[in-house]
Amino acid sequence: CRLLHVRNETTGGSKMVDKWLVETDLSEEWDFYTRANIGEVFPDPVAPLSFQYFQHSGGLGGSELGFRNAYYRIGAMAPDELPDDQCVFLGVTGGYAYLNASALRMLGHRAPGMTAKDIDDSFFGDAPGVPEFVVKPGFDRPDLTEKIGETFNWVLTTPDLPDVLEHERLMNELRANRPDLSAMSDRELIDYATTIADTHFEMLFTEHIFVSFLATLPIGIITKVCAAVGRPTDALKLLAGLGDVESAAPAMAMWDLGRTAAASDDLNALFDGGYAGLHDRLLASDSPDAAAFLKQFDDFTFKYGCRGPNEWEGRSPTWETAPDLALAAIDRMRLSAEPAAPRLRNADKASDRERIGAEITAMLEGDPETQGQFQAALHSATVFMPGRERTKTNNIKLVQEMRVAYNEFGRRRVADGTFRKVNDFGLLTRAELDEAVDDPGTFTGVLAEREALLEEVAALQEPFLFHGGRPDMSKYTRRDAVEITGVEAGEVVSGMPGCPGVVQGIARVVLDSHDPSALNPGDILVAPITDPSWTPLFVPAGGVVVDVGAALSHAIIVSRELGIPCVVSATDATKRIPDGATIEVDGDTGVVTIIEMP
Repeated sequence: CRLLHVRNETTGGSKMVDKWLVETDLSEEWDFYTRANIGEVFPDPVAPLSFQYFQHSGGLGGSELGFRNAYYRIGAMAPDELPDDQCVFLGVTGGYAYLNASALRMLGHRAPGMTAKDIDDSFFGDAPGVPEFVVKPGFDRPDLTEKIGETFNWVLTTPDLPDVLEHERLMNELRANRPDLSAMSDRELIDYATTIADTHFEMLFTEHIFVSFLATLPIGIITKVCAAVGRPTDALKLLAGLGDVESAAPAMAMWDLGRTAAASDDLNALFDGGYAGLHDRLLASDSPDAAAFLKQFDDFTFKYGCRGPNEWEGRSPTWETAPDLALAAIDRMRLSAEPAAPRLRNADKASDRERIGAEITAMLEGDPETQGQFQAALHSATVFMPGRERTKTNNIKLVQEMRVAYNEFGRRRVADGTFRKVNDFGLLTRAELDEAVDDPGTFTGVLAEREALLEEVAALQEPFLFHGGRPDMSKYTRRDAVEITGVEAGEVVSGMPGCPGVVQGIARVVLDSHDPSALNPGDILVAPITDPSWTPLFVPAGGVVVDVGAALSHAIIVSRELGIPCVVSATDATKRIPDGATIEVDGDTGVVTIIEMP
């Protein structure tokens, strides 16, 4: 773990950034890294305070330890294979977080019935530059293969995940018992945030990684069986409408709020004024309908206020800290017709899943072993896919409780003039934040420099993957310098099928979930990435196309619950598809066809 001094070299009159503020040592033995999957979780440069997830002054951080604990628990690795003082599963370089694909491949290599290529396919598809997997001495571990097999058998037979539900109870209790932050001293605020992080994060993150990896097992079985019986596209339908998916629940609640707004003349008038400042206008209104809506909205933010854009990053706003973000999504639902109700779509998908599952089970009548495994996988999917989203939400609830304490500290610093912005706290390391408690003005100038550096780093295009050593950050190209060839009528953009269904509509390229006002009901949402701040916009949309994504990405899981045709990993779709084009989204095949140019 290193806090770096930043060096800038001047070449041809322009600054070349060659270091970010924090980075991990990279593994030489496990030397293949990727932005796949983690690019959705940490899309922006990793802020110094958030770096504590990876490493901190006491050694390895909770995210690295969480990965290790999960791998040991699954049986994919043994503790003696990894160094005690070096991040392996996660790396931060060039400002961005990376997953160690070399270590991830070991699960595929050692798991019964799997190969390293299965891991590659789920993360990279046909992406160029993926190095060949080479079996080295010590890679073959029959003892671990046996342990993984035992874990897989548990996955297919366990009826529920009681530990996950207990962790949910703990995090709900933490929220319900939040202290009066305004009455706490600066030291008490920082100590509170540090204490809850050290107490809970490693445990919650271990559970998240453990359940997330094991959720791929029933998906793999269902996919293979459907292909074997000649119904490959039905695999997606068997993974939709599962119910009890925590990350889809906010959209359901937002729909109810949208119906409340749509039914009131006073509320419609307030919403018609635009989402900016809407929460303040609701508070200032003397309408009884506004008061009743705010009561309903307060209940919503108490339960779901932890969600928002880039929600693992403590500097980012959430629906609780910036309520207009949630109201902007509710506004889009307010304008939608009743048939778009997510509960109706979810019920349709659940009905399809039950029918198709019964049909394929009947087709396997002559092969009782495969039939039994298929039925077990169907049930396991209803346990582990919702479980995966619940484990993520448990983590996000913890991050929110840390965030609100840091925000209170930041507000005080803005008031005394030592911070320029409330979220400047995130640009300090944990140790520096302790110093700022004792002498708030110490870092005023440093923070301004770091904010400027953050903007420079965020403007650079990091590599999607690399191996054999740390890439040279000073050679990164600027994002706005990358030339992308647009599409014409009749051409297609190919991606990964997310949620089945075919729909045509007007493409609306929305680059910021803060402002979805261009998205009208029935339009096709074309987005760069999807996290919980985006997914409520799926409800009014006719379909969704996303630049990035993977088999267990948030966009896929939520779109299947909400019944929205979805294509992910449609590389550069937001740059290639012009806003206003008529397009067709085929969620069964992953193909997006340009019907008519604007």
